[in-house]
Amino acid sequence: MQWAETMGGGVSSHPGNEGRGRGRAVVAVLLGGWIGSGPVYAQGPVPSILEPIAQPAQAVLDYGLVLVLVCGVIFVLVMGALLVTVIRFRVRAGDDDHEPAQVYGSDQLEIAWTVAPVLVVIVLGLITAGRIVALQKNEAPAGSLAIRVTGHQWWWELEYPEFGFTTANELHLPVDRVAFLELQSQDVIHSFWLPQLAGKTDLIPNRRNTMWIEPHQVGMVVGQCAEYCGTQHANMLLRVFIHEEAEFERWARGQQKEARMLPGTEAGRAIFANTACVNCHTVRGVSEIGRFGPDLTHLMSRTTLAAGAARNDRGQLIDWITNPDHFKPGARMPAMKLDSAQVAQVADYLSSLE
Repeated sequence: MQWAETMGGGVSSHPGNEGRGRGRAVVAVLLGGWIGSGPVYAQGPVPSILEPIAQPAQAVLDYGLVLVLVCGVIFVLVMGALLVTVIRFRVRAGDDDHEPAQVYGSDQLEIAWTVAPVLVVIVLGLITAGRIVALQKNEAPAGSLAIRVTGHQWWWELEYPEFGFTTANELHLPVDRVAFLELQSQDVIHSFWLPQLAGKTDLIPNRRNTMWIEPHQVGMVVGQCAEYCGTQHANMLLRVFIHEEAEFERWARGQQKEARMLPGTEAGRAIFANTACVNCHTVRGVSEIGRFGPDLTHLMSRTTLAAGAARNDRGQLIDWITNPDHFKPGARMPAMKLDSAQVAQVADYLSSLE
């Protein structure tokens, strides 16, 4: 409450200002929540469904605009008729109290205001059904890129079967090519949402859902889990990088390679390989038994740590290894209780995984 009073300029105890004080406190709390979410969203643009750069998001927006247009026309007609009636037939000075003739039972009017809405509903229903059929592809089209997405608390596992590697939290797609995504969950229900690329699709344990994306513009967009999935739901972000085909192929070939060890990182690699790190994380060429946490083979090719909760640099990496709860309270990764020298050595090794 003290923080809320500071933000709101103080909450007066005067009886006449109680409502105003409560209002300021509410605004302060809401503003605090918005500011508190800033560090997560500050690392990327805020996504908008009104700025699609792919199908089916573009088709959904186009359909939404059709609905807005139809509803807008109906609104203008109804409100226009109401306005004309109110103005034209208003009570004027000098009018007597004579009640005007009551008109009812007009077959023409009743037919008109029954048929017109039915026709509108039928047309919109047909358009809706056509869009649903067009957008719901249950089988991968020829030439599409297959990707298997698995939701975990609280990160995304991304497998590219065509290329034989797995990465995490950053999805890479070629422009002007359909990507067919198979969605599944390892624990609880998640929802895969990329506002500028496609609508939401749930990830449900023991069930396979699918969706497709065909991006038409190179760039980076942000997505997130859209179904509450636990403590760090808000920090379960996803970045999508859309490349030209040749650039995507280069990225994929780089991801296929095993991890290389740079001189001076031997100590960090030994600590990583001889502690519980390898029980959760895979580094191809070192250990491939870890499946509980993200694949770290090319960790430094990613822009963020912990599914978007922190920048991916050596300093943040040291902080993450030392105390994961600092970035994501409740994160499944334990603090390994390494001393500062060991943490620095592990960070040096992980920083070499490009």
